[in-house]
Amino acid sequence: MVLRENPYLLGYYRLLLGYSQKEFYGRDKGFGVGHFKSMEVNGRIGKVAASDIEDLCIAFSTAASALLKGVGPLRVSRELLDDLTLLTVGPQFRGGANNARGAAGIIQVFEIIKEIVEHSVENLGENSMEVRSATGRLFAIEFAPDPDIIIKEEMSVGHDRNVVAIEVKSGTDVSNIHNRIGEAEKSHQKARKDGFTECWTVVNVNQLDMEKAKSESPSTDRFYSIANLSLRSGDEYEDFKRRIMSLTAIPAARN
Repeated sequence: MVLRENPYLLGYYRLLLGYSQKEFYGRDKGFGVGHFKSMEVNGRIGKVAASDIEDLCIAFSTAASALLKGVGPLRVSRELLDDLTLLTVGPQFRGGANNARGAAGIIQVFEIIKEIVEHSVENLGENSMEVRSATGRLFAIEFAPDPDIIIKEEMSVGHDRNVVAIEVKSGTDVSNIHNRIGEAEKSHQKARKDGFTECWTVVNVNQLDMEKAKSESPSTDRFYSIANLSLRSGDEYEDFKRRIMSLTAIPAARN
């Protein structure tokens, strides 16, 4: 009755029981309850959700019973419940921080590319730039939802040749990097199907087991480190720079 009257309260009960949105609704690691998300987000109960609400409440009640046993009935109060919901907002804040870190890493790599090709840039926007090759061909370098950065040659109106797909994994947690590389592999598999000839993965950890990384993402042609690229010098940066210039066919900058 409560959830049917105010579907938005699903978010309250989710937080009370300590579940992040990704953990609760996620396609890969969630609980298979993604059809309830519209209740929390926009207060709408879909047809599938309406028929499953009783099962959801039973599951919530079971989890809440375990919670009550854990804290002890004598400690339960309105203040305690308020504190619990505040504590479990943490996963959402962490998720937001991770998203911010991810976006910052993508922008960082984009800026490094822009510095490499800036002498050949013809058009520069907030999310993309166009460079002119030595033979007069036009290449676009832009942010994309999946993969993160793409380079393509503009052949004619509505027809492009996909050249480079770059996945940027900005997380600094070494223990989780191989999950991130697995995510990059999924993106690169899609990029291969879309005709990209080169797929690169940029990571943000100091130590990377390269053999393991290659086995986890065989579609990745080159692995780079954000830290090493940020140095603007060294073998790894020079390799990155050389490949960017070669694949866009832009001339060397004049001194």
